[in-house]
Amino acid sequence: MMEFKTNVMRILDKLKVEYRSYSYAGTDAVSGTEVAETLGQNPDHVFKTLVTIGKSKKYYVFMIPVAKELELKKAAHAVKEKSIEMIKSKDLLPITGYIHGGCSPIGMKKSLTTTIDASAAAYPTIIFSAGKIGYQVELSLGDLQKAISFQLAHISQ
Repeated sequence: MMEFKTNVMRILDKLKVEYRSYSYAGTDAVSGTEVAETLGQNPDHVFKTLVTIGKSKKYYVFMIPVAKELELKKAAHAVKEKSIEMIKSKDLLPITGYIHGGCSPIGMKKSLTTTIDASAAAYPTIIFSAGKIGYQVELSLGDLQKAISFQLAHISQ
């Protein structure tokens, strides 16, 4: 059986970045907390990728633990915007190239300013979407930095 590779995995392979991949395809897991449970992982260690739009009409990516909520005021402050709001699901594909539930910070159509919740620094690795529903990748923040640039900030509650 050939191992399934998402575009994110191919990008990481090309960059020679070490990662672990997980599949929960074929399970009932829908929410991030269900995905973490299915993978037998601590939900604080599994991150979701959220895309927002600022008052300036610029798009931003935020990664937070799956069981937490994005704190919009703190997130706006982190990217020096007056305010930000979540983009509509229908806008996700044209902006990022990904669909809701399969959005990864790696391999987006455009390079967007990315902020990861500071809690990520407490773990040797974090787990997040591999760019397709049913697939996740795990890598260190140091290795993630080889694929995308990001900052850390306290953005979740």
